[in-house]
Amino acid sequence: MWSVLRHPNFRRLWLGQAASVFGDALVVVGIGIFVTRHTGSSRDVGFVLTSYALPLVLFLVLGGVVADRLPRRTVMIASDLVRGSAHGLLAILIATGVVQIWHMVVIGAVYGSAEAFFRPAYSGLVPQTVPESEIQHAQALAGVSNEVAMFASPAVATVLLFSVGPSAVFAVDAVTFAISASLLCRVAARTRGETAARTSLLREMGEGWRAVRERAWVWATVAGFSIALLTGLAPFFVLGAQVAHQVYGSSAVYGVASAAWGLGTAAGTLAGGRWRPRFPMRAGLIACAPWPAVTTIFALGPPLPVLYAVIAAGGLGLGLFIVWWETALAERIPPHLLSRVSAWDWMGSMALLPLGYVLAGPLGQVVGDRTVLVAGGIIGVTAVALALLPRETRQLRRLPASRSVPVDRMSVSAP
Repeated sequence: MWSVLRHPNFRRLWLGQAASVFGDALVVVGIGIFVTRHTGSSRDVGFVLTSYALPLVLFLVLGGVVADRLPRRTVMIASDLVRGSAHGLLAILIATGVVQIWHMVVIGAVYGSAEAFFRPAYSGLVPQTVPESEIQHAQALAGVSNEVAMFASPAVATVLLFSVGPSAVFAVDAVTFAISASLLCRVAARTRGETAARTSLLREMGEGWRAVRERAWVWATVAGFSIALLTGLAPFFVLGAQVAHQVYGSSAVYGVASAAWGLGTAAGTLAGGRWRPRFPMRAGLIACAPWPAVTTIFALGPPLPVLYAVIAAGGLGLGLFIVWWETALAERIPPHLLSRVSAWDWMGSMALLPLGYVLAGPLGQVVGDRTVLVAGGIIGVTAVALALLPRETRQLRRLPASRSVPVDRMSVSAP
């Protein structure tokens, strides 16, 4: 897997994203703890997280079309500069003591809008920086850096918040975007697949949707994760710090639990890069189906060693799935559609996430924070398991390592 770093373009892309993802993971934990301490309201945490997620969901499909039309590297650089500037401004507002929740909401909206253009472009660019036979290795290594960041960042964020101050979290993230943009300027992606004729914006959006609709293994998986993120992930982000304080007497447990999650997922992506199951979607969904249950376990309050071990195990299964899923998309979706399909994937998976952010706080006040996490985890497990129902998902076979670039719909969708 590590041999893909011999390709200079992928190496630069990977290093830039490793830095950027590290900063992003700092912010996710930082928002939960800072807003909870700043206002004492989980509802405010939900509002801020929604401001990041809602524009992301709304503009992802447009971002996918733009990423298939324009040079993907250029789109990513522009997104990095906007997001870095936004969090640099937020760091200044916090450091000077003038920050208010509405400041964070506006900055979150700007950040989320820019990220909507970055994600589809990144999904399409990775396969352009390595040979076809090394796509799974590249996806695995990218996943490893993402998940190592998820492991290390929560602990770093907790230290920064309680020692240096919350402004440091956002300042570090702003610096990582500058690093990413500078490295992206030196990436020269190879041509992959045929260049499609340009049509209207709406028609190109529709082409991406049809590519998803024609593949049951794609839309069923996206639908399952949409429910799981609504009921499992969103409540954990909104209520996690508060529940940790209620159950364990310290919101720092939330940061350490997030670190354990990242450690497990990093291990899963490492294993996913080496393991090529015959039926990757079947194996991936079985492995990751239990992951929403970690929120249930978290709320039940087991001893901390048990909690961290269970959360790491949930992350392990999700890490395996991520590598096999991203590889399947890159290998089976025609290159000129890849960013658009990726956009529909992200949009569909995250479509209900803002709603989860908004509802988690009020629901917690009505039925109890811990009850929301327990029920949400159970529903999430069920939703991911149901994604296995389509026969096409269960029977999707591993492609040979020498598989050429997909160029037509029939060659892509056949199991």
